[in-house]
Amino acid sequence: MPWAEDVRRCGNGRSTGADVRNEPAVPVAVTLPATAGSSAHARRVVGEVASAWGLSEDLADDAALVVTELVSNSVDHAVGPIGLTVTRTTSGMRIEVTDRSSAMPQQRPVQLDSARGRGLIIVAALSRTWGSEPTPEGKVVWAELAP
Repeated sequence: MPWAEDVRRCGNGRSTGADVRNEPAVPVAVTLPATAGSSAHARRVVGEVASAWGLSEDLADDAALVVTELVSNSVDHAVGPIGLTVTRTTSGMRIEVTDRSSAMPQQRPVQLDSARGRGLIIVAALSRTWGSEPTPEGKVVWAELAP
C-alpha cells in the first residue's frame, strides 16, 4: 500500500500497514502535509480502511467526499502538518482531521457565483453528526458516518 509507511497504530505507537487496517477496533492515523495532494491521499486511506473493515461502498463514497472537504479546508486555512484519524464505530466510521489553526470552521452563506464555500454543507449533509473542538495545538474537525 502506498500509504502503509505513514500508518500509525493509535494507542501503542506500533506501525505497520496490514495489521492495523484489518483490526476494526484500532484507529488508523496518518500525518499529511498541508499541500493540495493530501486530499487525494486522505481519500485513498479512507477508501482502503473502509474496504478492510467491510463497510458498504455507499458509506466509503460518502466518507471520501467528507474527508476531501475536511482535509481541503485544513490545507486552505491552516499551517503545518495535518493529522487524519479514522476510527471504526459500531455502525460506520469517525473521521478526524487535526491542524494547527485555532480558527474554528463555520458554515457561511453560499455565494452563487463562487465554486467554493460548500464544503461544510457537504460534510453536514453526508454525516450523521459533525463538529469541531479546540486542541492545545490547534483544532480537530470530526465527522461520524453511518449507513
